[in-house]
Amino acid sequence: MVSEHTRPAGEVPAVGPAAERQPLTVVLAAPRGFCAGVDRAIQIVERALEKYGAPVYVRHEIVHNRFVVESLQAKGAVFVEELDEVPVDVPVVFSAHGVPKSVPAEAERRNLLYVDATCPLVSKVHREAERHHKNGRLVILIGHAGHPEVIGTMGQLPEGAVVLVETVRDAEALEVADPANVSFATQTTLSVDDTKDIVEVLQRRFPEIDAPKKEDICYATTNRQQAVKAVAAGSDAVLVIGAPNSSNSLRLVEVAERSGCPRARLVQRATDIDWGWLDGVRRLGISAGASAPEVLVDEVIAACRERFEVTVEEVATAQENVVFKMPKVLETA
Repeated sequence: MVSEHTRPAGEVPAVGPAAERQPLTVVLAAPRGFCAGVDRAIQIVERALEKYGAPVYVRHEIVHNRFVVESLQAKGAVFVEELDEVPVDVPVVFSAHGVPKSVPAEAERRNLLYVDATCPLVSKVHREAERHHKNGRLVILIGHAGHPEVIGTMGQLPEGAVVLVETVRDAEALEVADPANVSFATQTTLSVDDTKDIVEVLQRRFPEIDAPKKEDICYATTNRQQAVKAVAAGSDAVLVIGAPNSSNSLRLVEVAERSGCPRARLVQRATDIDWGWLDGVRRLGISAGASAPEVLVDEVIAACRERFEVTVEEVATAQENVVFKMPKVLETA
């Protein structure tokens, strides 16, 4: 579905008379921006602040977006990397990416009040990994080394129970002790196409491999990648709004490049845009990673209006209405 509309310029001043500005069609990919898991995680921190008062500590960035983190800091959230930075008399929230089992265990040992903001779709992968391990299968995890979600998933099981595969080459080279007792799971924010290629190799090499009952790559990741594909082929350039440590945002840039767009780039906000890079661009695709708020999309469009005569179109490839429940401890906050 394609719909067209124009947005008012608001209070943003134009650079030069409108007649001198070049036309630019901004093509917005939809869905874009916040997913249900990110929205829930941010609400958890906000509700914790309402219920317990500031400060509320958060282990790791609640989601990978500096604007979101700084907004929550302004409300009283304190972000730390490890639990030993958390005082004993304040609540702590675990990020949406999930944590190893050792983290809540340590929180309980110290009698810390903690709230787990792990995305329910990540928790689903955790439970799958536990089920496979209980059934005597080695878990092959497809994901990116060092990503918090991967660290959290691998940390659900004893050392050696999970082996990480990042590429097709890794999958081709993998050797396991018992090929008849293997399974696979995936990080939720991967490239759908890349993951498909890796899974095909694993299934060829290990015909008895046990697959997830339902796709691990989350609905929001899949939907945003499909929307970017729809926008990229007809655009001269694509901007993806997101953080450089956001896996799903980086995958959107890769998807745009592979879908026929000659230029694709990640920016955190409008101030990061290299306007010379957009010379000659007449159709600019815009999307946002699952942890980037819509206000940053509006900011980029406003910056475009300062320099171009802008028309905005939206290309929608899916509708999303997923909502996740709050943790019980915050339901009545």
